[in-house]
Amino acid sequence: MNLRDKYHIPNDSVITIAGTVGVGKSTMTKALANALNFKTSFEKVDTNPYLEKFYDDFERWSFHLQVYFLAERFKEQKKMFEYGGGFIQDRSIYEDTGIFAKMHYDKGTMSPTDYETYTHLFEAMVMTPYFPHPDLLIYLEGSLEEVLSRIQVRGREMEKSTPVSYWEEMYKRYNNWIDNFNACPILRINISDYDLMKEEDSIEQILEKVGSFMQHSRRHTRKELIK
Repeated sequence: MNLRDKYHIPNDSVITIAGTVGVGKSTMTKALANALNFKTSFEKVDTNPYLEKFYDDFERWSFHLQVYFLAERFKEQKKMFEYGGGFIQDRSIYEDTGIFAKMHYDKGTMSPTDYETYTHLFEAMVMTPYFPHPDLLIYLEGSLEEVLSRIQVRGREMEKSTPVSYWEEMYKRYNNWIDNFNACPILRINISDYDLMKEEDSIEQILEKVGSFMQHSRRHTRKELIK
């Protein structure tokens, strides 16, 4: 019996991994996809033409960066469902507007006009009955100290040189965002409960949680439909 059947995870599922920078989304995405024999969908960091410019000048490039991410994630979301599911996605489209764009608007590094244009575009593309939402969003969480340590270990120079205050601000905003998120079912997993880098078998603990949660979520949805 394969792990997908063992833990009752449908083979057409689309599961999105969310959480702040450095929390381990890419590692989780690869581990889950490998265990379930799913395809992966990663955000395009290395080919992003705005990312390095953005870290040098938030105010000038924040709008360009967010529009780029929105377009890329929208295309990815459509592709995953057109393929018939069976995907693990690294970072959700919802974080772009709920975290990053709003943070730059609040801090004055995105103008009111740009922010309004961006949010109108997001709502027209994503917040419609026709947009395919994930079956599950796995939210990775941990202490601020753990997150900062992982950013340093990962070693991206543009992230290591970013002021700690930026990561502290993002950390707080993620906590507020997930507490109010309702676009799809959420499973919260603490990064201190496993170590996928050193203990590969710990992925089965996560799969058990995912399978159990998805079964419960489906039963709850059926009851709501019957009502």
